[in-house]
Formats: sequence, structure tokens, C-alpha cells
Amino acid sequence: MMEERFLLVKERIQEIKSENSLPLAFQEYFAKTAGFIEMITENYAFIMDGGLEKCSMEELKERNYRLYEDILPENYGKSYGNPRTCETLFGKEYGRILCFLYAEVRSLIPFAFERRLSDMVIRMELFLEIYGSFVCEQEECGALPEKEALRDILYWYVSDYSREATEQKIRDMVSPESDFALRIIESDLSDCRYLYYFGEYVTDNETKTWKHLQSLSEETLQKMADTYTEGYRIGFQVGNKDITKKKTVNIRYCLGFEPMIKRAVENFEKMGLRPTIYRASSSVLQGRGMSRVGYYGAVPNKQYDFDHKDDQALVFDRRLLQVRLEALKEGYEKYKDEAAVFGGPAVVEIFGEKPVNLEEKPEALHLSGEQQKLMVEYMSASGEIVNRYIKGEERSFTIIAFPVPEIGKDFAAIFDETVKINTLDYELYRRMQQIIIDTLDKGKYIMIKGMNGNRTNLKVMLHRLENPDKQTNFENCVADVNIPVGEVFTSPVLAGTEGVLHVSRVYLRELEFKNLSLTFKDGMVTDYDCGNFEDREKNRKYIKDNVLFHHDSVPLGEFAIGTNTTAYVMAGKYKIEDKLPILIAEKTGPHFAVGDTCYSHAEDVAVYNPDGKEIIARDNECSLKRKNKDASAYFNCHTDITIPYDELGEVSVVTYDEQVIPVIEEGRFVLAGCGELNRPLED
Repeated sequence: MMEERFLLVKERIQEIKSENSLPLAFQEYFAKTAGFIEMITENYAFIMDGGLEKCSMEELKERNYRLYEDILPENYGKSYGNPRTCETLFGKEYGRILCFLYAEVRSLIPFAFERRLSDMVIRMELFLEIYGSFVCEQEECGALPEKEALRDILYWYVSDYSREATEQKIRDMVSPESDFALRIIESDLSDCRYLYYFGEYVTDNETKTWKHLQSLSEETLQKMADTYTEGYRIGFQVGNKDITKKKTVNIRYCLGFEPMIKRAVENFEKMGLRPTIYRASSSVLQGRGMSRVGYYGAVPNKQYDFDHKDDQALVFDRRLLQVRLEALKEGYEKYKDEAAVFGGPAVVEIFGEKPVNLEEKPEALHLSGEQQKLMVEYMSASGEIVNRYIKGEERSFTIIAFPVPEIGKDFAAIFDETVKINTLDYELYRRMQQIIIDTLDKGKYIMIKGMNGNRTNLKVMLHRLENPDKQTNFENCVADVNIPVGEVFTSPVLAGTEGVLHVSRVYLRELEFKNLSLTFKDGMVTDYDCGNFEDREKNRKYIKDNVLFHHDSVPLGEFAIGTNTTAYVMAGKYKIEDKLPILIAEKTGPHFAVGDTCYSHAEDVAVYNPDGKEIIARDNECSLKRKNKDASAYFNCHTDITIPYDELGEVSVVTYDEQVIPVIEEGRFVLAGCGELNRPLED
């Protein structure tokens, strides 16, 4: 039946190019989009016939380029994927509808490569249904269809297929049967042609990354894989969680790292864990957004991703919220056995891509105030559902990061330095960080002040230790869930935590923030601003959308002191401070996470430091609301903001008898026994 539907819809779409029943701009839109769909169906036939394995490298490159050509930055000004272009051609309402449709049609690419015919058919049928509405109305009335009628078509498309898409997404995450990517990774990786088998956009970044990894010794590659997988295993151990109860681990990474990932797969299997490896979302049905979660290749155009991050605003309402929550419940209930033995994600991040100044376009779709509230409600409810089936107190994760060639001419040297940073002496850092923790545990609160133009002046309250011999406020984070080594962190007491956090420049999820400042009162954000735009309201909206994630306020969920001065010096040496991922950047100075605590949904699990002391600062006044089943206990976000050492004037702990003990002064550690941390700075 699906084959028949495919052939019928394919044949009808092919006819559109020769038709001429609509006003010119609209006819060109449907003809060109139909041509794109025809290219996808031709690729599908090519893939089904084994063409990928047979054709030359030149043809693979050409085919790959043509799939993504339209939305590349140099062509984006004329693309139907550009909301501004669509509004110029079709007006505001028709422009948003047709831009939404075009973005959804582009999600055909991965489905063709994964041979998921049903996913292709429903999107092709959606395109035909919208086109048919235009043709019908033109022939009968000589007019364009009602905008609400078109919106309804899109609304019911999202509503009708959300269950199938959600179920598939859950299956891909928890069931190793979805092994499309794994089969490629476990194949012969000696020829980089395999990179084109995924269907992702491939550039020099991916091929040169592969080439560099191929040049590394077997010992180095294995060391990289071992650090990654051991971090995952140790995360369970430190969290007092039983990894033997788990059977699957979700690997997330960027194309080009397959030589390392292949060895990591072998390591995980020795632990009794079978990997699941799913593609980052490309469709509105899957929750497409700016952040790519899963595996992915090069990002063809980050402005395109940014323009379409809120596409669901076209249809999202309370009814769809309920549909999506029901779909989530049904999906997890169907795969509850697999979810129960799912261990969590093991993530390989990349850094070094050229920063892009993203434009907040008024022509793009944006969530309304009411929709933002609904989204917050959805995130809270969906978090509870996921935690019901994949229990926070039983799962773990790990994250590691490496540079990509786009970082510049020093790529090879930076890569080698990063491998060194990721494998620093565990025991040395554990000892020095324990000295810092022992000092901080004497405190009632901590004072943090900036220098060199940094306006930070914060007071962070600590939990009172009832039994200091057996309890601590800070976790000694070495190299487990967050690789590399280098931080001590806590969940602050909110009451009494107050002041201003300021950074002159920071990148958060690849978005630049200039002169970002957050004001806290009793641990909650009460005011915020940045210098990205001349209009203050635009600055506030930028922060609310991308730091507060549509909440009116969020708490200070974490305070930490990063100790990895080696990473800080490397960043300065190669002038890549703006390119470091949060994972490494947070280790290069004190950092502050707004949102949930680091122990979100797992606060009741006892966690111990290597010295045997229990970390008691796992809750704050917000997360404690969960005990009363209050949905406002969690915010489902956690954003780290780091003050670099050269902007750091002071970190001091103030004891209960008002004694002030300096920990850092003018960017240097001043506690006895921690001098080794200053050596990279001095050298």
C-alpha cells in the first residue's frame, strides 16, 4: 500500500512542473519545490539500487552538494527556506505558511537515505494537499485559498502524525534495532566515501577530521575512545548507580569521528551496552530546533536553523500540547522495557566552527506569549513522563569535546592539546580540588567579584553542613560525566543569593551574547540585559528565548569553580576563547548555571566524593517542590555562564563567624597546595 501511495504521489508531483494554473510567484514556488522533491525521489531510487557504494567520489560530492545547495548562505537570499524571501514574494501569512511547508519538505533528505518510505510519503502528500488547495480555489473562484484553511491542513498534519513520529523517536533512542548509522560505523572506514552514506551535509570539516583521525596512532585513537567510555562508566560509579542494570547507551557525535566511535562501540559492548545512534531531528514532527541532538554532519546554514527554530508557532496550541503529551506517554509505554534498561547519552561535541552573527528576523515564526507559557508547561510535563520511564536516579551520561579543522591552521596542534586536556592527571586534580572543597565547606556564603571591566558582584549562599566530617556541599568533578577534569560545583541555597552576574562576551549554544548581565534576588533572575541590539527590549527577548527558555524567571541552579587552567591557557595561546564549547569553557573559571540543578530528577540519589563524604547540596527551594508534585519544581533547562580568569577579581568564602578566606585573587588560586593550578598561567 505504501509503495502504491508513493508511486501515485510521485507521479502527481512530477506533473506540477508543466502546469500553469496559479499566479506566477506561487506557480514558481510549487514547481521549484516539486523539482526538489523529484530530486529526492531520484536519490531514493539511486540508494535503493545500491548506487552509493558504486559511484565515484566526485558524484557523491555533487549529489550531496545539490541536496543542500538551496539553503547554503550564498544562495539563501533567494531560497524559499528564508522567511524574508517568502514574505517578500507571498506576503506575511502566505509567506509563513509556504516557508513552513518548504522546511518540512526538506526533511525528506534523511528519510530517503534511511529508506523510510512512509515518512517520505506523508510529507509528499502534505505538499500535494497544499498545492491542491491553491489549484482548486483558483479554478473555482479565481482566488487564493483562505489562509486559515491552509493553516488547518498543516495543523492536522502535525496532529495526525505526532504519534507515529514520537514513537519512532523513542524507538530510535532506546532500541538498538534502529541501526542505520551503526551499520555504517561498523563497516570499513578506510575510505572517506562512507561519510556520504549518512545523507548529512559533508564539507572539508568532516573529511579533514576523518583524515586527521586516520593519521593518529592506534594508541592515541584507543586512548580517546577509552577516556570517553570510561567517563561514562565512572559516571555511574560516582553517582552510586548500577550500570549492570543497563543494556543500551545512546551515542551522539558529529560526522568525521567514526574511527574513534567505532572503538567506543567496542568498549561499550565489553561493558554489556549496545549503542543506539539516531539522527538529529529535521522535521517539525520530531521537534526540530537550533540545538542538534543526535548525530549530524555539517550545518549547511545556521541562519536557516535559527529562522525555523520556532516553526511550531504556526500550529501550536493547548490541544496539540495534549496530543504530544499523549503521544509521549503511549510511546514510552510501548517501549517501557527498553526504556528501563537505557543508560543515557554519551556525547562527543565539536568546537571551532566559524561564529555566525545570527539575525532575529521579524518575518520568521516566533512563539507568542501564550505559546511560550504552553511550551514551558509542555517541557515540564514531558520531563516528568520521560523520568517515569527512564529514571533519573538510575541513568547517567558523559560529554567530551574535540576541535574541527575549521578552527584554523593550528587545527592539528589544537587537537593534540585537546587530547592532552581530556586526559589530564585525574589524581592530581582530585587532590587540589579537595583542598578547595575543604575550604569552601567552612563557608556560609561565597563572594564573587569581577575585575578589568567585569561588573560581577554576587553573594552565593551555601547549605549548612550538619555533620562536616561526613557531608560536603561541593562535588569533586574530575573526568567522568563532564570531560575534561576541572571543577567543583554545588547547588546553592536560593534564599539570600543575590547580586549581578556579568560577562563581557560569551557564546551559549553557539549564540553570542555581548555584555550579558543577570540580576538575582533570593536566587531567582529578576532582571537581565545584554548589548547585542540597540533596542533593550530586543536584548531582553533574546535572553528570554535563549537563556531563560521562555520562563519569566529561573533560579541559579549551580555555582562552580573551574580549575582547568591548562584549557584556559590553550584557548589564549591559539586565540580560540570564543570557540570553546561550554563543556571546556566552564572549566576555565567560576561558572553559574541558570535553570535546574545538576542533579535534576535525581536529587534523592546519594552521591559521594572520592573522600567518602556525601554531597548534600543536591536540592534547592525550587526542586524541593517536587515532593508536593508541584509542576513548577523543574524548568527543564540548564545554561552555564563562565567568568574567565582574566575578568575574575575575587572568589572568597565567608564563614559563619564572618571570617573571609580568599580562594582566588586577581585570577590566581591562593590556597596552599593549589599552586600547580597557577603554573600554566605563569608559564
